[in-house]
Amino acid sequence: MNGVLRRFLWPAVALLAVGALALTLLVALRSPPDAVGEPVTVASGTTAPALTGRTLAGADFDLTALRGQIVLVNVFASWCEPCRTELPLLVDAERRWSGRGLRVVGLDVRDGPDAARALLDETGAGTLTVVADPRGDTAVSWGVRGVPESFLVDRDGRVRQRAQGAITAAWLERWLPPLLAP
Repeated sequence: MNGVLRRFLWPAVALLAVGALALTLLVALRSPPDAVGEPVTVASGTTAPALTGRTLAGADFDLTALRGQIVLVNVFASWCEPCRTELPLLVDAERRWSGRGLRVVGLDVRDGPDAARALLDETGAGTLTVVADPRGDTAVSWGVRGVPESFLVDRDGRVRQRAQGAITAAWLERWLPPLLAP
């Protein structure tokens, strides 16, 4: 009987161990790496969440220092194709409306600085102020669910509009002029 138990018990134990390992790996692979919590929804009219950190140029940045200006916060990543096509539009928007108080600030999410700089250079967006968010903590505090995503922040620091997905020239024409009016 002892030989029969060994003959069937060891394969059963090995099979259970392999199954437990497979289940553990499946759960780990389905969970985002370095998960930082659930996104928060930023409603129109609420004060913009904190946006501080180091820019890709190495300067300190704090969104509150831009009070009195309209700020378009654009969340992007180098691996995002819609972000790549959207960046030149953002550069043009800042050029066109900066005299009326517009600033464009990028938030580079879950990316490396070299990849982000390469994307900015390729798209002609190297002049934009970009804050690095390598773990995605800041993006989560803004309620970002994907890239690209953009937020229009008014002169008092309140979120006025939110766009999930790439913005268009028509979107900018609709929402920016009313906020830029003196």
